[in-house]
Amino acid sequence: MNHDELLRDTLAAVAPGTELRDGLERILRGRTGALIVLGYNDLVESIATGGFDLNVEFASTRLRELCKMDGAVVMEGYGGHIRRAAVQLLPDPTIETSESGTRHRTAERVAKQTGLPVISVSQSMHIIALYINDTRYVLEDPDTIQGRANQAIATLERYKSRLDEVSGTLSALEIEDLVTVRDVCIVVQRLEMVGRISDEVAGYVVELGTEGRLLALQHDELIGAIVSDRELVLRDYVDTTRKGQSVPEILASLGKLNSTELLDLSAIGRVLGLPGGGDALDAAVAPHGYRMMARVPRLPGAIVDRLVNHFGGLQKLLAATIEDLMAVDGVGEQRARAVREGLSRLAESSILERYV
Repeated sequence: MNHDELLRDTLAAVAPGTELRDGLERILRGRTGALIVLGYNDLVESIATGGFDLNVEFASTRLRELCKMDGAVVMEGYGGHIRRAAVQLLPDPTIETSESGTRHRTAERVAKQTGLPVISVSQSMHIIALYINDTRYVLEDPDTIQGRANQAIATLERYKSRLDEVSGTLSALEIEDLVTVRDVCIVVQRLEMVGRISDEVAGYVVELGTEGRLLALQHDELIGAIVSDRELVLRDYVDTTRKGQSVPEILASLGKLNSTELLDLSAIGRVLGLPGGGDALDAAVAPHGYRMMARVPRLPGAIVDRLVNHFGGLQKLLAATIEDLMAVDGVGEQRARAVREGLSRLAESSILERYV
């Protein structure tokens, strides 16, 4: 499990509404501190001394009572069992730490040494901090998170509206065979922007737990098929054989662009490997047709691949007759008619949306 996945899983485990978060809130209200290791293995065993071997089922009330004692509590994962309590942890003292308090220094070192999440509850500062590898993450009040989440949702709505506009323009240009590198880069840019805001909102949903249900519904309604749209645009315009990268690898490269680079269409063009290395933004390009074909109802992905491979481009697909379509393996007369009619309707609606 990578760092981001571990952080997200840990935040979900301590989100409002979970039994573990209830236990942590009880500790805060009781004005006592705590040091809790979320995992138990041989390495944890080797740096833990003293205390009690319990191996009892987790309960928030038990966690609260056990944390009244000095020492750490060691759990199996995110709340299955409490293995040990009142334990003294002796991590490697040579591990660097930026913390000053004894409890927090121990928490950071244990997290770095074992790779397991560690929770530190500060009695004096009244905060809950997560230590995951080299990261310190302070849990915030749900109301504070909800405020930022609402701002992010509002931003996502604006970005999604703009994305719909540029996607509609691209569709019309594809029908007219007038697409340029600039048009493709603008759509990819907007898809990446929406994707980044979406990831931020998804993080808030995880942190809010049961209090984030409404936010999750709003997020799901806004995002829809964004992930598949990103892949379809790349499959339409990027020659992965010449680029030497798969679609997921190109998406990862786009994700590495910083905010300034993402605003530069030439930088996006270079990542995509489009004609002119991204500098010739007005160079003409033509889609293969994956994005448009995906909008034809009830058309399996395997059939889409065969049609695109057979005709080699969207313009030839648009010009194909029912007989031409039937020449493709797996496309009978009924499916050929559905494809022909579907593409005709899409072409008509795209042009109307652009010019009416």
